[in-house]
Amino acid sequence: MTQGTQTPSWRARLAELGIRLPPVAAPVASYVPAVRTGQLVFTSGQLPFVDGGLRRTGKVGGSVDPEDAAADAKLCALNALAAIDDLVGLDSVARIVRVVGYVASAEGFSGQPRVVNGASELLGKVFGEAGHHARSAVGVAELPLGAPVEIELTVELRG
Repeated sequence: MTQGTQTPSWRARLAELGIRLPPVAAPVASYVPAVRTGQLVFTSGQLPFVDGGLRRTGKVGGSVDPEDAAADAKLCALNALAAIDDLVGLDSVARIVRVVGYVASAEGFSGQPRVVNGASELLGKVFGEAGHHARSAVGVAELPLGAPVEIELTVELRG
């Protein structure tokens, strides 16, 4: 999708890709799914929830295959986009600024960047140039509820 004189519709792009945003995941503790400050929206860490439950649990490089974890990272990114859409409307996003991915890692696993690529590649497909972002991919000992991956997004809103 090119950014000419027309403002791109990210919702239309999702539809073109055959992707539907899930319902906003209910918080599992005392926080809100996303917060706006000025022209930025920060999401809380999003887990790979499907229909209110985790798709899988475990550590990547142990009981969870890295390719499955990358699919979970994509789902986390979709959950983050749903939180953004609920707060400000997805079409108000100018660009993806930053992605932070946490990967529950088995001892010796060092493929966190490949796992978080699941989120980054989805954002690139949806947002094109506006989806290019800064990123961290961090290996951790544990994540909430035993999730294998957690993703946070920071987005800039249109003027």
